[in-house]
This record gives sequence, C-alpha cells and structure tokens, in this order.
Amino acid sequence: MKIGSSTRTFVVVPLVVLAWEFLIRKGNIRLELQFVPLMLWGYLQYKLAGRYRIRRGGGGPGMKTLPEHLVTGGPYAYTRNPMYLGHLIFLAGLALTLHSELAAVIALASAAFFHVRVRRDERRLRDFFGEPYAQYCARVKRWIPGLL
Repeated sequence: MKIGSSTRTFVVVPLVVLAWEFLIRKGNIRLELQFVPLMLWGYLQYKLAGRYRIRRGGGGPGMKTLPEHLVTGGPYAYTRNPMYLGHLIFLAGLALTLHSELAAVIALASAAFFHVRVRRDERRLRDFFGEPYAQYCARVKRWIPGLL
C-alpha cells in the first residue's frame, strides 16, 4: 500500500515523531505550544491551496492528472508551490513544537524531496502549458515570495 504525501506529512510523520519523542524522553515530551500555529498554518495552506487549484484548474490530487487550466491566481500568485510549501511549514512547526531533532531531520529531508519533485513537476507543466507557464515561472517564485 502506497501512502500519499499528505497522509505521510500530516498523519504518519507526527505519529512517528510523537512516539519517538515519547520513547527517548521517557514520557516527558517537551511541547513548545507557541509553534502550534505554524502547524495549523501549514495544514490549512496545503488544504485550501489544493481546493483552489482543483476548482480553478481541474486535474487531480498531485500531478497524476494534470490540471486542465494553468492556475496563477490566489495563493499561486505568490508562490508556484503553495501546497508543497504548506507541507514544509507544517513540518517545521512540528519540529519546533516538539523540540524534536528527528522532526527537524524529516523536515529537511522533505524539503529536498519536494524540491526534486517540483523540478520534475515543472518540466511536465512547461511541456503541457508551454509559454504561458514559462512566463508564470519568470514572474512568480518557486518557493518563497520575493526570495526563492
């Protein structure tokens, strides 16, 4: 059974990290509750950007079914990958909330994984949408508005 990236990020990783932290800290999990909003922000960004993309562009979850229309508005006007960025914000929030080195390593590994995935997705989208996608890429950053 293959686990999708959203199930992995928002269900499996938190459960594994909680279990790990519980074991290594002998039940004394250290919570930094001020970082919980990052987790909520990341999850909501993932979920709401996904709904927006499906409504405006069609297609399916992930890139298995390409969108029928190029989506450049809403959250996609600020970053080309708001859903993947939502995953990373959530994972950073998890690492900070649980003060967990394991969660930090998972967040960094996920960032590398998503970067490779995005590069592959971009090639497919450029082939599918052509020049309008190239113009979109020139105008909107891949990850962080105004930076990357």
